Amino acid sequence: MSQEDPITVDQVEALARKKLPRQVYNYYACGADDETAVARNIADFNSLYILPRILRDVSRIDLSVEVLGRHFSLPIGIAPSAMQKLANPEGELDVARAAASTGVNMTLSSNSTTLLEDVISVRQKGDTAAPFWFQIYLTADLELSVPLIKRAETGYEALVLTVDTPVLGNRINERQQPLVLPTGISLENLPPVREEDKGKPSFNRRLMDARTAKQASEVLQEYGDRTNNAALTWKSAIDFLRRTTTMKIILKGVLAPEDALLAIEYGVDAIAVSNHGGRQLDCVPSTIKALPDIASTVNRRIPVIFDGGIRRGSDVFKALALGADYVLVGRPVLWGLAYKGKEGVENVLNILERELSRTMGLAGAPSVKEINTSYLRHDLEGRLSRL
Repeated sequence: MSQEDPITVDQVEALARKKLPRQVYNYYACGADDETAVARNIADFNSLYILPRILRDVSRIDLSVEVLGRHFSLPIGIAPSAMQKLANPEGELDVARAAASTGVNMTLSSNSTTLLEDVISVRQKGDTAAPFWFQIYLTADLELSVPLIKRAETGYEALVLTVDTPVLGNRINERQQPLVLPTGISLENLPPVREEDKGKPSFNRRLMDARTAKQASEVLQEYGDRTNNAALTWKSAIDFLRRTTTMKIILKGVLAPEDALLAIEYGVDAIAVSNHGGRQLDCVPSTIKALPDIASTVNRRIPVIFDGGIRRGSDVFKALALGADYVLVGRPVLWGLAYKGKEGVENVLNILERELSRTMGLAGAPSVKEINTSYLRHDLEGRLSRL
């Protein structure tokens, strides 16, 4: 087996790391503070064991799911990730092409380096094609977000509002090595950068790097209307979105069961359990540890989407068993993009699909809808315990 022919996500990442400039790899891979949340997102899967059931007919494995009224052939979608042209010149277009060719859902980041209209044009047409979703941060001046939302309505079926980022987390790596987009790459869906701001980090990142309250105040004074909205409430955010768009609304960044209940109360269409890949508050639980309480609280009233730490098909199985209706993968897609563009992203998706199918067969679960907590045990002080 050639070293350039990876058969695991970890192998794809190793190849991507060799190809990416160090600063770009670190930007994609880094988390906040000591990066313990990044590590927990992955490591906490290892405390969960799958208890196989035997002598069940697994000659046919059904990976399909229904989410938000749409059929998906695979319970895996592509999470929003910013600035994908840093990984590959085709950036978001190659990710979209891979999503279309494999029939997988994609969520486009509002911090995309490709026009959202160009990305949606790649999606296959027809009712059976996997829908694309669009992720957004609401600006302090809400009206500045309206044109972007209206543009997204032309082809995206859901609006994914990131709710865990009133300000950026303390990303040490980004503060020590400020990321500046190289010449020829820009955030295509956002207003053009002012001439005096070219070659500088974004204003949200300048706010993150403020060393004193005075410096933070100066950034807010100059750029406050365009920074992430730190004054959002349940009522102001949902009321604004409902009067602005008819798209389905997904809240991404839910970790507390109490917030899951509020999402239901305010009529949100779905939630995504996520800690922003460990890039916001470092001392939060891993997403797989937060998932069970949220899924139990929601009790299937709205879809629960899972995002964070998926590296193997068995991870997908465990998230589904703990109550997720659907899972998203982020960094593995970036590694595939950096490794070999569209083909590399397809490779990652195919790896996860085959691993999930194989896991289901070995566990004795012939369909996704049969996966539940009876298949899992937890390692508690060296003893396997029921969840």
